[in-house]
Amino acid sequence: MWQALPAVTPITTIHVSNRGGFGRTVLTAGDVGVPALGYVVNHHDVFRAMHEALQGCGVDYLDDAQVTRLDTSAEQGQVEFQHGGVTKLATAKLLVLADGGRLSGQVEGITQHVREYHQWAVVARIKTALPQCGVAYERFTPDGPVALLPSGEHFALVWTVSPAAAQEILGLDNAAFLARLHDHFGDRLGNFVDTSKRSGFPLALKYADPVTAQRVALVGNAAQTLHPVAGQGFNLGLRDAWELADEVIASTTETGTPAMLARYRHRRQMDSGAGRVFTDSLVKLFSNDDPLLRSMRSLGLSALDCLPPVKRFVARRMMFGARG
Repeated sequence: MWQALPAVTPITTIHVSNRGGFGRTVLTAGDVGVPALGYVVNHHDVFRAMHEALQGCGVDYLDDAQVTRLDTSAEQGQVEFQHGGVTKLATAKLLVLADGGRLSGQVEGITQHVREYHQWAVVARIKTALPQCGVAYERFTPDGPVALLPSGEHFALVWTVSPAAAQEILGLDNAAFLARLHDHFGDRLGNFVDTSKRSGFPLALKYADPVTAQRVALVGNAAQTLHPVAGQGFNLGLRDAWELADEVIASTTETGTPAMLARYRHRRQMDSGAGRVFTDSLVKLFSNDDPLLRSMRSLGLSALDCLPPVKRFVARRMMFGARG
């Protein structure tokens, strides 16, 4: 499906800075020996490419269905859902929850942990006076990080602010919004000259423990929902799906059994746990105005920039997870 995506923007450099401090670090694809540190793609394009791939490979695929209830036994799982105004049932050896966690409360033995960050993310598409050249910017501020990711000829913005500030920012007209963003981010990209419609959503750390139950496995945001700092959540979800598919392919006669689910849980434990701790620690360390921590952050970013082996280690962990 990668070949079917109409627009893919490579990230060749990541520039990390700390507002109000001297420290900064720059990661490049050449440092790590890869063509790009990451890629920015449009969510709708990904969805459409996946949909078309499914249509062409002969799987039973049903959309516009609303799952209302889950049941499991030692032998199978059962799903009750609404489709076309009719209640229907489906059974399988394995149920995979990839719904962001909406139904996990119906699964016995799985506990959802939630930690509110008391932050919102404001997202938009931004045009800047200076053209994007494959550089992604992550700028830490006391209110939270602000990220500008290259996306086509523009930038995709993820701006972390307090809930009150989010409502104020979402209510600004375009000119006032761009002026406020420029004041917050700085002049590295020149003036901000245009913006798309803006939207916002609250941020929280959510994770399930464990990520499996009787005849059930959780993937993606159903297993863990992370802060967008460092852009790890979607990548973790992809690796969840990959490792689960690998287990299903390798053990077709054991699909959904306790042994198979235990192997999947073990394979994902280090990666998902490390990703969760990494992003949560970044939020705690950088989203504050403590003078001592501000100095430590600046020193840390400067030290990281002077240690190529450590930069490679960090970059590969961000790209490929705990096994990177």
